[in-house]
Amino acid sequence: MTRKVLITGVSSGIGLAQAMAFLELGDQVYGVDKDPAPELKGDFHFMQVDLTRDLDAVFSWVGQVDVLLLTAGVLDAYTPLLDMSKELWDKVYETNVRVPMEMSRHYLSKMVRKGHGVIITMCSIASKAAGGGGAAYTSSKHALLGLTKQMALDYAGTGVQIFGIAPGAVQTGMTRSDFEPGGMAEWVAKETPIQRWTQPEEVAELTVFLATGKMASMQGAIVTIDGGWTLK
Repeated sequence: MTRKVLITGVSSGIGLAQAMAFLELGDQVYGVDKDPAPELKGDFHFMQVDLTRDLDAVFSWVGQVDVLLLTAGVLDAYTPLLDMSKELWDKVYETNVRVPMEMSRHYLSKMVRKGHGVIITMCSIASKAAGGGGAAYTSSKHALLGLTKQMALDYAGTGVQIFGIAPGAVQTGMTRSDFEPGGMAEWVAKETPIQRWTQPEEVAELTVFLATGKMASMQGAIVTIDGGWTLK
């Protein structure tokens, strides 16, 4: 059966890899991003929108979905609290917490009425420990993890499956600066047990697995994919 999949942050990185993976399965993919549309083949539909400003446009565009992938997020350049501007704090929380909450609330209500659906949030190893970002990013990802687990508990009996994915260092456009001279890329690879960065396609494959509709007993699981970083 063809599924309707909605992905935020679809123009690059993990969101793009997720879109490609679901399109290869023959699913109908709706992608949103503030950046221009990626070039994708298949049943792909795109809306360029800043989700922090106009969620209603997305809700009108896509009425209901089978799979909701809340992948979009922003970093904070490892900024500590005393150096954090209110503007940066608000931007991080708007993108990483409020938007996933609002989108979950909208589409979850429809999934509950249907008795099925999958929601997957993009948490982080920074959802569980400090050091993966600055004050805003780390605390926002902790909040997203809490939201994911509470939704999963509250709606476990409805047929809706809710999970989180917690990547470590993933090589994407968001982490491009780490690969520039003086960046952290080489150090991160050496410190990672598998001796390399995770690739977006690996996160996409995990997403496909969780979205099969067969993982009900994993309800609320926050699945880590970090090359073994948190084993240490």
